[in-house]
Amino acid sequence: MAASQMPMGHTDSALVKIEAALFHIRRVWAKPEIIRKLRDQGLSGRPVQTSSLLVVYAVAQLSTDDDGCGAPPPAERAEDVTVGAVAERLSIDPSTASRLVGHAIAAGFVARRPSPRDARRANLQLTDAGWRLKTVADRFRRAYLAELLADWTEAERTEFARLLTRFTRTAVRTPMSADAIEKIRGGDQ
Repeated sequence: MAASQMPMGHTDSALVKIEAALFHIRRVWAKPEIIRKLRDQGLSGRPVQTSSLLVVYAVAQLSTDDDGCGAPPPAERAEDVTVGAVAERLSIDPSTASRLVGHAIAAGFVARRPSPRDARRANLQLTDAGWRLKTVADRFRRAYLAELLADWTEAERTEFARLLTRFTRTAVRTPMSADAIEKIRGGDQ
């Protein structure tokens, strides 16, 4: 049964546990210590903002058409990585994406160059510092995951990866609806 079809007040204990786990994962994964650790690696001499790391990942994924979870490339993608494509990849509005891309450019992680296909468009590319940041972040996160999963069997890790990837693909294809919030609020009154 889809969440929107569940009766008001219905609580599936598995859903409660998943929701709590996702909340905690978000808090653990986005800890400021991770960003401080990346900054200490001496990648650019400037502080690494979480938003710059998100932009770096988006530009890298769009450059290779692979987000690691099977999400299709944005509709706008036509070999150029644009601010609009970054906005779509990060599920944010274009004005916010423009500001975040500007910060990543100022930090030296992303470069904006004219598109070879259309002089009116800008093509975003990772700089060497941007690729180094992504490499260090990937290594750091994978080492952390290896530590967390050290006592899991290979079969458990494989099954977790399969289920988490499946969940993520579904979440990417089916984003939360603001209308659902209004329906829930309407039932609480």
